[in-house]
Amino acid sequence: MGMGKRTNLIRKSSPRARLSLRMLAAVLCAVLLLAFVPGCTPVPQRYEVTYLSLFDTVVTIVLYADSEAEAQEAFRALYNDLVRYDALFDIYDDHPGINNLKAVNDNAGKAPVAVDPELFSLISFGKEVYVLTDGRVNIAFGSVLSLWHDARTAGIENPDAAALPERAALEHATEHTDIENVILDEAAGTVFLADPELQLDVGAIGKGYAAQLACDNARARGITSMLLNLGGNVCALGTRADGEPWRIDVQDPDDPAAALCTVELADASLVTSGGYQRYYTVAGERYHHIIDPETLMPADYEKAVTVMHADSGLADAFSTALFNLPYEQGRALAEENGVSAVWELRDGSTEWLGIVPVE
Repeated sequence: MGMGKRTNLIRKSSPRARLSLRMLAAVLCAVLLLAFVPGCTPVPQRYEVTYLSLFDTVVTIVLYADSEAEAQEAFRALYNDLVRYDALFDIYDDHPGINNLKAVNDNAGKAPVAVDPELFSLISFGKEVYVLTDGRVNIAFGSVLSLWHDARTAGIENPDAAALPERAALEHATEHTDIENVILDEAAGTVFLADPELQLDVGAIGKGYAAQLACDNARARGITSMLLNLGGNVCALGTRADGEPWRIDVQDPDDPAAALCTVELADASLVTSGGYQRYYTVAGERYHHIIDPETLMPADYEKAVTVMHADSGLADAFSTALFNLPYEQGRALAEENGVSAVWELRDGSTEWLGIVPVE
């Protein structure tokens, strides 16, 4: 009798019971389907890392990834990229196994130097930038910049003996800054400095160019949301994971702890040039590191210029170019090249072109 009852219960169920089973099956199917709907995939998480050993500055990378393992893999690849560019673009130290900018400079007037593609393209880019900026950014200006670098370094180390470079030395050096003496052989992949006293210095474009290369590499590896801050050269890859633009503070040159404004950035770069961070003091007066090619002295037109551009290398170049020009001339150059910028003028006023601050 017991077996008969159990068999009868299995064979028969009430309409309500059958409906409940169908409803349960439908719910389970819906849950399974939702698991494969894009909107229900795990939300990417924010990861951040800071490096202190690259480009003689602070480098910060923020990105969104589905897991820590994915983020760490991306960080390792980006770090390796930046280590490589730091070595290639270095004018002060030799690096085993590569011909970097120092090697090119060491061979000025002697022989062409075979260089890696990234360095060749940087120097080629530098020659293009010279034309775009009407000569306000000249990578062949190294002989002049080295005199200022040496004077600034000595003045910081021994403030009581701080001095300006000799004027005669500056004028002699400027005779060896002709960009046409930078000879590129694309087929051979070589760079030759035809003037033995010419020296390359990519300080006005190097970090921006490296940041753009790194962001392009990250994109090729599948990263879609990243912010790279290479010592103030900020390169945004895509937007934040929530689809909103990145928000970046523009530093106030009168107060390094404050923001002049906040701007939104998506698939673009932001670079500021100013004389308020790298400088030394002679007889109570500050002398910063951005040298006007016309006067051979630190540019004294504005307090700071910030540029926004889709290309980080061009943002870097034009921020220097505009800082090296009076406001009206700089604005005309920016408009001619489709550059967005904000100027902090000497009188404390601010001028805007194509950049809208966040309220």
